Amino acid sequence: MAKSVNKVILLGNVGKDPEIRSTPGGTMVANLTLATTDRQKDAQGNWQDRTEWHNLVAFSRTAEIIRDYVKKGTKLYVEGKIQTRSWDDKESGAKRYRTEIIINDLSLLSGRDENSGGGYSRGSSSPASSYDQRPAPQDDYAQATEISDDDIPF
Repeated sequence: MAKSVNKVILLGNVGKDPEIRSTPGGTMVANLTLATTDRQKDAQGNWQDRTEWHNLVAFSRTAEIIRDYVKKGTKLYVEGKIQTRSWDDKESGAKRYRTEIIINDLSLLSGRDENSGGGYSRGSSSPASSYDQRPAPQDDYAQATEISDDDIPF
């Protein structure tokens, strides 16, 4: 069988506060929408924005991070895969479909002042990392010392 790839990379803004629930087995699930925008010229040469809405799903620890740090307007970088589910509608009996992005890697890009709890990154293939947003310690001695051309050894 030939090799195949199912990988999605998105950079956009969350459309509404995520919906968080748990499965009967206790696994946390987060559902959210992400808006991405393309800019194209129309027939008259004017720029037009075209927004695409994506349905995203996250599980377990990634869902917990979304619960704690993501809300409407948060800018996210997401890597995942496309999955389409189907089911029979209980009322009409019609076949229904939903295409979703299953999140494998998530990075929060909004700062604390931009609708988010900070810069947190979570990937399934790498350990979770948190960006330290504290200012760097001040070294009064280093700031007071001036370097001249005579101090450079070459």
